[in-house]
Amino acid sequence: MSASNLTPEQIEEMNALQRSYFNENVELFEPPLPPGVPKRLAVTVRAGCIERGQMVIDVGTGTGILIPYLLKRGPSEIHACDLAEKMLCRVKEKFPRVRTHLCGVKDLPLADDSLDAAFINACFSNILDKEGCLRKLHRVLKPEGRLVISHPMGKEFIVELKKHTPFYLDLLPDELEAKELLGPHGFEIVTFHDAPLFYLLVARNRKSG
Repeated sequence: MSASNLTPEQIEEMNALQRSYFNENVELFEPPLPPGVPKRLAVTVRAGCIERGQMVIDVGTGTGILIPYLLKRGPSEIHACDLAEKMLCRVKEKFPRVRTHLCGVKDLPLADDSLDAAFINACFSNILDKEGCLRKLHRVLKPEGRLVISHPMGKEFIVELKKHTPFYLDLLPDELEAKELLGPHGFEIVTFHDAPLFYLLVARNRKSG
């Protein structure tokens, strides 16, 4: 099965399974983090080149593992979205200033050209409507805005995870697949790193201002 072949009804069914799973397993996604992961999360956020006063979003935030690293960059606003309300409740408990959105990325209620950077950390495989996701991010990111897709445990982690999750997961794309996926939606890859324990892709939004 490929996510690109799923019907809208199947995607909604899979999203409902994800919502239920993550609501029931919030504690599994809290610290302590595996060795090496904090360092790789810091590298991920640095790759987004956030400047003080900029606006960013953490897509599929979970319990907000990436948010402390984002806060260190001094953004004016941090937005976070997730399908699971209990995950977002945990985010609000820890980071009251973060603006949370209970939705998938394609349904984000954000204005066009409002974001400087978007991070999809350890979540890109979970997004089944990647076309809708990328169309939305192309709109809400400013010209030259950065899209950062990452996983601090690497591609093989997803291969193993697929054996145990009750919902479908996509594998992370190789560089050619990523270009073919992102290019038609206005993104140009500027960094691609695929190591055994760290996947990092940075793309810029190529729309005109």
